[in-house]
Amino acid sequence: MKLCLFMKRIAVVCPMAGAILLPIQASAEAYDTAVLQTLDKVTARVSTFDAPVGQTVRFGTLAIIARTCDKRPPEEQPESAAFLDIAEVRPGEPTVSVFRGWMFASSPALSAMEHPVYDVWVLDCISSTSESASPEPGKSD
Repeated sequence: MKLCLFMKRIAVVCPMAGAILLPIQASAEAYDTAVLQTLDKVTARVSTFDAPVGQTVRFGTLAIIARTCDKRPPEEQPESAAFLDIAEVRPGEPTVSVFRGWMFASSPALSAMEHPVYDVWVLDCISSTSESASPEPGKSD
């Protein structure tokens, strides 16, 4: 039997049954805040901050919107993933989309943003009632 893991779904292929695809609901819990870490490659400054789902957070010239943030329950193998929209906003220039997709905390290189000045990656997903990683975006720990 071959298992293929997709976010919130597990597809099971059973060769004995003529390769029938059976969807099984996996248990990922949605959270309302993504904890992100950023690197400014020019200054070598690393910052950690919270990005509430659905709200725009600024870091340098980047505008980051976390669309969703999912995390597996504690009894499963740890994994946090966030769907991010990242755009570069410069005064007097049109906004340019630099990344749109899922980022995974356990494998940051799997789906990485390519930018000459900034790196962004997901650390965790938390609820707004949890303690913040940092009080303001762009502040270092």
